[in-house]
Amino acid sequence: MLPGSRIVVDTNVFVSRAMLPNSIPARALRIVENHHILLASEATMEELTRVLMRPELAPYIIEQEKRELFAMLDTLTEIVPIVHYITACRDPRDNKFLELAINGEAHCIITGDADLLALHPFRGVSILTPKAFLRSQNEIGGQIV
Repeated sequence: MLPGSRIVVDTNVFVSRAMLPNSIPARALRIVENHHILLASEATMEELTRVLMRPELAPYIIEQEKRELFAMLDTLTEIVPIVHYITACRDPRDNKFLELAINGEAHCIITGDADLLALHPFRGVSILTPKAFLRSQNEIGGQIV
């Protein structure tokens, strides 16, 4: 994927980053932050906020990580209005990521969700795990080569 590609990141990748700042999902998200255009919609932002505020996650995510994540989102995210709706995913709650990808003319969705991964590729949009995304960026051992 070329620098400046338009990328959709699923909620589970953001949560993994917040819980484990050195994980593969966190590394993938850092590459998106530094080299690509991160897309979001009102629906994806609402879901992320709701999930990160779940009391059961509080022991696993320090407040500083949440603040840093939301600060990054405030400055780097392109908010995409959804005008074309999609009902293609076997889990209807995941359609919002497909809608964001299509409405935002994304090149890729990064997710760990099997329901989305099963659709790869979707209307020309790659759907990759964080690990596959890192491979596509030629990342080896935490360094882009």
